[in-house]
Amino acid sequence: MELKFTQDSWAFWHEGRQLMAHSPGVPCCFVGFGVASVKMHRGNFEFEDYVEERVPLRHARVEAVAGGVRVSLARSAQTEVELELTVRVEGPGAVVEFSPASNRVNRLWWRVNAQPAEQVWGGGEQMSYFNLRGRHFPLWTSEPGVGRDKSTYLTWQADVTGKAGGDYYTTNYPQPTYVSSDHYCLHAETTAYADFDFRHPEFHELQFWAVPARIELFAAKSFIGLVERISARFGRQPALPDWVFKGAILGLKNGPEHAERILELSRKHGVKVSALWCEDWVGLRKTSFGNRLFWDWHWNEKRYPDARQWVASLNSRGVRFLGYVTPYLCSDGVIYQEARAAGYLATNATGGEYIVDFGEFGCGVVDFTNPEAARWYGRRVIRQEMIDSGLDGWMADFGEYLPTDVKLASGADAMLMHNAWPTMWAKVNADAVAEAGRKGDVLYFMRAGYTGIQAHCPLLWAGDQSVDFSRHDGLQTVICGALSSGLLGNAYHHSDIGGYTSLFGNRRTPELFQRWAEMAAFTPVMRTHEGNRPDENFQFWQDDGVLAHFARMTRIYAALVPYVRQLAEQAATQGLPLQRPLFLHFEEDPQAYTIQDEYLYGADLLVAPVHAAGRDSWEPYLPAGARWIHLWTGREFDGGARVTVAAPLGQPPVFVRQGCAMQSQLLALANA
Repeated sequence: MELKFTQDSWAFWHEGRQLMAHSPGVPCCFVGFGVASVKMHRGNFEFEDYVEERVPLRHARVEAVAGGVRVSLARSAQTEVELELTVRVEGPGAVVEFSPASNRVNRLWWRVNAQPAEQVWGGGEQMSYFNLRGRHFPLWTSEPGVGRDKSTYLTWQADVTGKAGGDYYTTNYPQPTYVSSDHYCLHAETTAYADFDFRHPEFHELQFWAVPARIELFAAKSFIGLVERISARFGRQPALPDWVFKGAILGLKNGPEHAERILELSRKHGVKVSALWCEDWVGLRKTSFGNRLFWDWHWNEKRYPDARQWVASLNSRGVRFLGYVTPYLCSDGVIYQEARAAGYLATNATGGEYIVDFGEFGCGVVDFTNPEAARWYGRRVIRQEMIDSGLDGWMADFGEYLPTDVKLASGADAMLMHNAWPTMWAKVNADAVAEAGRKGDVLYFMRAGYTGIQAHCPLLWAGDQSVDFSRHDGLQTVICGALSSGLLGNAYHHSDIGGYTSLFGNRRTPELFQRWAEMAAFTPVMRTHEGNRPDENFQFWQDDGVLAHFARMTRIYAALVPYVRQLAEQAATQGLPLQRPLFLHFEEDPQAYTIQDEYLYGADLLVAPVHAAGRDSWEPYLPAGARWIHLWTGREFDGGARVTVAAPLGQPPVFVRQGCAMQSQLLALANA
């Protein structure tokens, strides 16, 4: 990275390309003032922004300082300075630090030079489009929505009944970071609402609803080197516990008798099981959406009598137990009253009680900007009620729900804390686990995320997909989510096998479950979920053929452990994700950049999940520069083309790179 400047202009150059530049004729910075309106309905947000002013800051006074330049920006030479920058090169990257000089500036638009053929990826966990080019992406953690495609009847139904349809960009985990095909990464250090617009052929325009602290650039000669630097910047994801790799985590939520019956049946049919995950450990409440949990975080003795003894019995049989928790407390629960009495809850504008509507029940918000409240929650709930009560892990849900009009103890604007909340929630979990001395043994997983989540959360989960093959909310979105978040340092990703959300007549089928299980076998964690309406949807134990298929996929998953351990070592030392885009290892193949529905599992396995109903063959693309062996038939193929292979249930399109170190062990998976 190189910085060039004159008295009224400056520019960053990388490998002969001008990445970012300002001159009076072509300014990169626009500022203004806007008035926003934000409405939240059960984690779904509506935004309106009335922009009163947007002006380019054309005039720049550039002066050299130690390590870089100081830039004073104004509308013209005759007007006052509105923004000051410190611009410098840092090793293989560069930094622009911002200091607003005018209180009226609350909008900033920043342009980065682009090329028509350039591709960009990242944006956190994006579910619809891996390559972000040609679209804009609002970056705000929220419910992703049901259907996520405004052209479908399902999404329309979700919109009109609950404002919950979503769109292609809605995501639990946004991050103001992108990776360019020109071997650089840009990150904006901010928690404000942002919108990254990649539609213009000559520039990317980044919009922020507050002046960011800085914009950072990272560069490298290769994508592997770039991902390594990105991961080092945000923090390496903690390693998964060893017990996870023993088999699938079975999601069951109908009490211990049900769990024991399914566990026994599963093991009888050869299913390898590492844990039971019973969300309903706290009890249930019935709503129109389906079965919801009672958010008072302690064992429900009526639903789980003698719970600790039962969990000890599971442990003696080599099975761990996982539960569920959120950073909210239901207002009709005991722990809510404790938090309220101690002053640990966020309030309304006048200091009174603030209750969030979660769909037919209300909750208080534990105020993590109060350090004492964060410590209390970690000790009182996560340690005392969960870890000390026998839980070996949990789903840490609902990090994306912080309302924008709550009053926080720190005095911080909730609009600026909303995106930060998932990372704060992850840290509460991480600190509690570390304090209990269980780091590396307890597993918790999250769907919500933002900058810095990487260092605190050992496992992402892809959220609440629909129980179908749909393009924007079904099985294949999980692949896109893993690839986009993986480039930003999230090595471990997984999903609900078979999806979760069943609404408006949408039902899980045996075929969907089997295809999802085939993909999950080639991900870091296999975990089932009964879904939001268990009684209306297919469950894997209801059909002997599906149960046998699932058992085989868990055996393949367990047989992969020696290979996966090598990938985990790469994640720890280099920050490389386990699920990788094809171009990460095949940079010279142009077609490798266009694929978002298949992935490399490490460098030596190519996985192309079947993500459509009624198919018994598939046409995956095999990257050029290697020869590939079809796992199930042993047929060999040259890379650089699409091939047609049989793909009956039980034989997902998987290929081994010919000549790799573990070729014989990987090919043996066909006999697992």
